[in-house]
Amino acid sequence: MEAALRAGIAIYNHGHYHAAHDAWEDHWLSLESGTENELLLHGLIQFTATIYHATNRNWPGTTGLADSAGEYLSPLPDDYREVNLGAVKQALKRYEQDPEQIERAQPIKLTHEGHPLTATDLNFEETAIFATVIAKEHAYDARQIERAIDYAREAVDADESNPFVGLLFDFVREPKHRDIIIARLTEHVSRREHQESDVAGLF
Repeated sequence: MEAALRAGIAIYNHGHYHAAHDAWEDHWLSLESGTENELLLHGLIQFTATIYHATNRNWPGTTGLADSAGEYLSPLPDDYREVNLGAVKQALKRYEQDPEQIERAQPIKLTHEGHPLTATDLNFEETAIFATVIAKEHAYDARQIERAIDYAREAVDADESNPFVGLLFDFVREPKHRDIIIARLTEHVSRREHQESDVAGLF
């Protein structure tokens, strides 16, 4: 829950309003309806959808989602799981009344433990979620990202380092260079798979 929550917050704060829900959706669907964590993720998913529709000038979609997101979040404390839900609830009320405010002011940032998370704040597991979501959002080869995450996780679990770890962090943190980074990741994945194939061929 925590890794998905933090990754989604960072994705949203980077302006990927449509993609943010992908960090939360699988975990949300596994939760029992009406529990506090389910209400939190359900509300945040609809909050980010509110912002997405507002940025695309879909005013009816904005007001409808603002209303339903507020209903999901209303039973929760304003600092539930140390997310700034109080500010989110207030923002939702404003969007419900005046969706065109998006053209006059930037959306609020989501915070966790008082901090507006960005990619540089994420640990490996959170970064892996971010990378998977962004790969899907921008139509990068999802298989290459998945394999790179697997190889990177081997090193992290062994308290070691390998090229996959650094490249995954770079992929998330350096959006201007993602095309170059994904090309390097693909090369490393291909090389590693060839090595594994060669070893398997010996037996």
